[in-house]
Amino acid sequence: MNAEQYIKTELEKLHTPLNAKAEADLEAQIVRLLLSKKFRKYTAKPELIQHIKESVHYNVNLNQPINLTFLHGAYKLWRLDEAPEADWAELFSLIYYSNYVKPVCEIYEPGVWFDFFVDDWILYIIDNLTPEEVSAYLQSYQSVMNYLKPYQPPNLRMTITPVGTQFTSRQEFNNELEKRTTALPLPNLSESEAKMVELNVRPTKDQTEDPVWKEKVYRIHNAYLSMKGDTGYHKNRPDKILAFNQPLPSGTTISLGTTKSSIAKFWVGIGALQPNGGSYKSVILTPSQLNTVSFRWEDINLGLTGKNFKKIRVLNS
Repeated sequence: MNAEQYIKTELEKLHTPLNAKAEADLEAQIVRLLLSKKFRKYTAKPELIQHIKESVHYNVNLNQPINLTFLHGAYKLWRLDEAPEADWAELFSLIYYSNYVKPVCEIYEPGVWFDFFVDDWILYIIDNLTPEEVSAYLQSYQSVMNYLKPYQPPNLRMTITPVGTQFTSRQEFNNELEKRTTALPLPNLSESEAKMVELNVRPTKDQTEDPVWKEKVYRIHNAYLSMKGDTGYHKNRPDKILAFNQPLPSGTTISLGTTKSSIAKFWVGIGALQPNGGSYKSVILTPSQLNTVSFRWEDINLGLTGKNFKKIRVLNS
């Protein structure tokens, strides 16, 4: 089996019905499926479990889709050759999340709405990305979603919602961000927080000459998080269940990982295949991991458009 055959097989598996049957207590069954350890990478806290139960009840009572809202950035890490477009990491993660909600879609007719709530305008300010780079990522990510749609359950809807859509204008966004930023003190960064800034930000010359540039970036980041939360789009909503690839401090998100074998953020990593017996497993590699592995390129043609889907990295055993 080569790389192309493996991915085609995974797509066909996604397309094949599970023939799941609804149980008498449908809500409890949906909750159990959403908390499946097959996909969940970290322990679910009691308050998260309770919120999932309440959200499932809320949506089932209204006969509307179960809403999972996944938080991430509208970008491919600028350090990667694949930037600014989506690559195999996005496809592998979308397949993973589709398999996650597939049994829910089979037993619950209204299905699932899997919404990606993505940071966009803030990236121009804290990561120094251009609007063209963000646009290229969003367009390519949507293209991957469109490609995957025929393989997904018909009652699964995946969408991309940029945070900027919650504001009337860029000017309103910028004004509010400036107001909130000036009200905050410079934070004392932990080692992991400093490394996060260093990884994501493409610093300008002025920034690198400023000894506290990382603290200033993180202060804007903190101001932005409060703005994002106050939009009312995703936090403290009875209808929405939040998801992320790793635990957040609030403990209120399902930690799904990004593939069966990976927890790395798909937007700051690249997708690759790792030999697994006579087959493969999909993995997502961070920049640091990419520097420690050996691989070969394998040509591939699945009909996906974009510069990153003509070949794929296959790790050496």
